[in-house]
Amino acid sequence: MMVNPQVTAFSAQDLDYITALGPASLNEGPIAALEQAWLDCLKGRTDRPVGVRQVIWDSWRRSVDTSLDPEDSEYRFVAPAVLAATLAANRTLIAAAAQVMGGLLAYNPRGHINLTDAQGTTLYFCGLDLTPVGSRLLESVQGTNCTGLALAEDRLVYVLAEENFASGLRRRRMHCAAAPIRDAQGRTLAMLTLTAEPGWFHFHTLGTVQAAAEAVSRQMALQALLEEQQTVLEVLNEGLVVLDEQGCIKALNRYARQLFRVGQDLLGSPFQRLGQSELTNQILLRGGEGLRDLDCTFELHDRSHLACLVSVCPLEQGGRIVSLRENRRIREITRRVIGTQASYTFETIQGNSRAIQDALHLGRIASRSESTTLILGESGTGKELFAQAIHNASERCGGPFVAVNCGAIPRDLVQSELFGHVEGAFTGSARGGSAGKFELADGGTIFLDEIGDMSFDAQVSLLRVLQESEVTRVGAKKSQQVDVRIIAATHRNLSQAVADGAFREDLYYRLNVLNLTVPPLRMRREDVPLLARHFLGRCARSLRKSVQGISPEALDILSAHSWPGNVRELENTIERATNLAMTELIQPGDLPLEIKQRLRPSVPGSVPEPRAALDLGTHEMNAIIAALRDARGNIRLAARQLNVSRGGLYNKMNRFGLSADAFRAGASL
Repeated sequence: MMVNPQVTAFSAQDLDYITALGPASLNEGPIAALEQAWLDCLKGRTDRPVGVRQVIWDSWRRSVDTSLDPEDSEYRFVAPAVLAATLAANRTLIAAAAQVMGGLLAYNPRGHINLTDAQGTTLYFCGLDLTPVGSRLLESVQGTNCTGLALAEDRLVYVLAEENFASGLRRRRMHCAAAPIRDAQGRTLAMLTLTAEPGWFHFHTLGTVQAAAEAVSRQMALQALLEEQQTVLEVLNEGLVVLDEQGCIKALNRYARQLFRVGQDLLGSPFQRLGQSELTNQILLRGGEGLRDLDCTFELHDRSHLACLVSVCPLEQGGRIVSLRENRRIREITRRVIGTQASYTFETIQGNSRAIQDALHLGRIASRSESTTLILGESGTGKELFAQAIHNASERCGGPFVAVNCGAIPRDLVQSELFGHVEGAFTGSARGGSAGKFELADGGTIFLDEIGDMSFDAQVSLLRVLQESEVTRVGAKKSQQVDVRIIAATHRNLSQAVADGAFREDLYYRLNVLNLTVPPLRMRREDVPLLARHFLGRCARSLRKSVQGISPEALDILSAHSWPGNVRELENTIERATNLAMTELIQPGDLPLEIKQRLRPSVPGSVPEPRAALDLGTHEMNAIIAALRDARGNIRLAARQLNVSRGGLYNKMNRFGLSADAFRAGASL
């Protein structure tokens, strides 16, 4: 005979009792012996009589020690509020067990089956001779009984009628078997107890009860797994929609409901109820390899638009899983990865000169506005620093800051880089398309450096962004809205570029709403010592050098230099000198040779002599000096001689640090 493994856990005495069970009940001898042993236990006997199982004797002794009255067979109940909470907490268990208990009752028509939780509270019952819901069947409350003993032993047990502690249960002449219902970790969740008349109770009853309890355990483990999977689906940071073979919605997680702004009431509805898109037909196709990370824009029920990446995975049993990741979230992740954040503020920009303070004042005004801002200045003056400072002082400081050097992008790729492209827009385009810099900057600021070098076609697209606040990817049929503040910068004379037809006039006026000019370093020479010491401190730390300062002689050389490369040139010079310095102070010998060669003694108010022709800039400066000398400081005459406008001559004089006063009568020529 095959014996259930759980049943073999019984002692030899247990097995003898089990084997004796059959259609007929115990004979009168064993019944009388159990009755006498029970009476002796009540009188205080401590040694176990022959014919009483050890597990039963131990339970009787615990019942006596608890001072339970064997003549009191009344049920004890939990409080109504506690019962309501218990039933609510166990509704899944009750539903799973009810079906199994109903099937089990078919083989025990004159008995009953009850379900209790791990604390011995009756949750559900079926059959005759019912155990009330809410009754407490713990051994410490009811005395020795099958459910209470199973909870105490935490295993499959059986209790014959004469083995109960309460006299009322003994007189009912009903045998019981109970088996624990466990979760996937083996913890006891509940107890399933079958009560039957002696003629219906035999060896196989134990296996039946155990099989029923294990069936409920498997259902609970499966339910726990399903709930765990559902929890995982709910907390995923991407939308998931499960479709059946007909393209109707079987499930959609929390994130998908948020994206589409719908509820669970759409279950069973066609996928099109979520929104319409250019990929809807492809999403609903059956079979195939599915889709992966394709840009898609849905028009929702409220006429708003949802832009996201869509992937579709066919299921073997039919249907499809659609995953959606919102473009805005993907852009946020991308920005964190590539580090598109502004670090400079107005407080970190060094300088006390009037020129730089005026520029900072205009920058702070620009930070309080959403208007497009144009930053002018020579290369190396720190235009991007001002752009970052404006962003960080604005209400967009929590958004992205994306910097683009328009002059560094190949002319045929400018539009793709700025506005993105769809898949297949051109040879070599990224699969699934790619977001442009304007999409990455959505909600923040985009800094378009060297905008004067932008192609004419890109200027047209940029004008549309400024007018409509929307971008169109290269190859796309639809535009999408973006919320971006534009800061542009250039070292070129855009007004001259407009006059020459190299820059769109309408775009120039759109960009030049607010403007500021970052002064060249030669116009703020008094800031050179401050900047030099600032760069020295930073370089010494990064290079781990013990250089503490700059000698007065070296500082004089630095202050006298015209710095055509502006602040960037000064920073590079200090880094070089820090590397070369052999003492705690930077000495003149640590400075580049070209800086020392250009140093010439000068008399305040004197005019610089024309220099050797080193480059085109030198030729231009020498020509201006000669014209101003001839015109004795008269700007109009000098401009006519040079064939430039007065405004153009002023700009060039500012660039080279020249003053008309030095050429007028009375000046030292």
